[in-house]
Amino acid sequence: MKAVKAIRTPGGLSVRVDPRAALVVLLLLAAALAVAVVLVGSGDFPMTPGEVVATLLGDGTPAQEFIVRDVRLPRVLVALLVGAALAVGGALFQSISRNPLGSPDVLGFGQGSTVGALTVIVLFKGDAFATAGGAIVGGLVTGAVVYLLAWKRGVHGYRLVLIGIGIAAMLTGAIHYLITKANLVDATRAVVWMTGSLDGRDWSQFWPLLAVCAVLVPLSLVYGRPLRMLEMGDDAAYALGIRVERTRAVLMGSAVLLTAVATAAAGPIVFVALSAPQLARRLTRSPGPNLAASAMMGAALLVVADWVATSAFGDRQLPVGVVTGVLGGVYLLWLLVTERKAGRV
Repeated sequence: MKAVKAIRTPGGLSVRVDPRAALVVLLLLAAALAVAVVLVGSGDFPMTPGEVVATLLGDGTPAQEFIVRDVRLPRVLVALLVGAALAVGGALFQSISRNPLGSPDVLGFGQGSTVGALTVIVLFKGDAFATAGGAIVGGLVTGAVVYLLAWKRGVHGYRLVLIGIGIAAMLTGAIHYLITKANLVDATRAVVWMTGSLDGRDWSQFWPLLAVCAVLVPLSLVYGRPLRMLEMGDDAAYALGIRVERTRAVLMGSAVLLTAVATAAAGPIVFVALSAPQLARRLTRSPGPNLAASAMMGAALLVVADWVATSAFGDRQLPVGVVTGVLGGVYLLWLLVTERKAGRV
């Protein structure tokens, strides 16, 4: 039996804390921040971690202040938030669908954001701001369609996954159609955006992403207990006093918006939403959605992938989406083999 401690606040609120899960969250946070510092110091103007920290504390030279605060720091912060947002969204979908493959990459929400962005690029010649708005609208519309089509006296995981896979296939066809309709310049913009990249990210992408995460991540954590009840099935959740459909709608809405905003900020970064929650669960060895650990794992995975993309291939830098795609594909194969050995697929 795992040791779970209850912490009581002065106001009488009791919070259950799993020591192993808390330790994993702290270690993942430390790892993400450490890699972030190294990433800020990497590039054509190299800096040691000590110089990066000193610059962040206001003791750097004017050149270091400009490089860190205006060029590299916003990119790294966007990477941390995008990774955390995708991971929390993936953890929510996997818990709601009760399926380890139930992530935005599989259920079509990422493809919906891509269709929205490409529609703005190809049909309306929109700028970067309009493209981000199109990605958000596309993701939200896709989420609403999947939810409504999956509804039949409630939304159940098996039906949600099947509907999502079907919608994803249709949207993939729409993506290819939009690219064929584009001229050379717009097609190039579309392909670059679809790859998923953090290049050129600045404070204009960071602040909206921070605002959304600051609202929806805590909201998701507050719904952690009802979400654990949902994992036991609707009947058990009803018996325990959970408003099942209201809880599911709130959490699905939060997951869709987190995915859409993350996609708007950095493009469709694949496999982070799929792999981060599962890796976090294996590290914590704890049942339930593990939302905090998933968020830290997603942030760590994305900054590590960005560091690999920018540093591991010499002068040739890769978009971070290429690295996450390769690593995610390897992880997916491993997951399928593991599930097959366990007799679950």
